Amino acid sequence: MPKGYWVTTYRTINDPAKVAAYAALAGPVMAEFGCRYLCRGPAAVAHEAGVKERVVVGEFPSLEAAIACHDSPGYQKALDVLADGAVRDMRFVEGVE
Repeated sequence: MPKGYWVTTYRTINDPAKVAAYAALAGPVMAEFGCRYLCRGPAAVAHEAGVKERVVVGEFPSLEAAIACHDSPGYQKALDVLADGAVRDMRFVEGVE
């Protein structure tokens, strides 16, 4: 079964304290669903319409696991804490193998 990837790019961070509170809640929930972070931090370089802001890529056992994590009550609680703390673009992608 192909792995699932959760890719989040931050367009802007409006409140770093809210982002930190979100991360403290979201990290353990994502681990419960088998997430392994491949990268997280500011972009080293941005091209085309890219923004040199925070990027997070999480690898899950499957696309279904990534989606279930996002839809879980624990992750939704983390989103409530984040609220207007950041503007993000989030994508879920199935691996090729």
